[in-house]
Amino acid sequence: MSTIRVGENETLDSALRRFKRKCARDGIIGDLRKKEHYEKPSVRRKKKAEAARKRNSKG
Repeated sequence: MSTIRVGENETLDSALRRFKRKCARDGIIGDLRKKEHYEKPSVRRKKKAEAARKRNSKG
């Protein structure tokens, strides 16, 4: 869980912005999106192989 300390003279908007930035850096949002629905291991492997194929064909 990401936590931040709100400064004495800090506005709520700037604290919220810092919190969102920290969550993005920690990869929390992406992780939640991945785990939103169960994905079978075979489907996960197919997606991984497809992404690798796309990366190799571009470069």
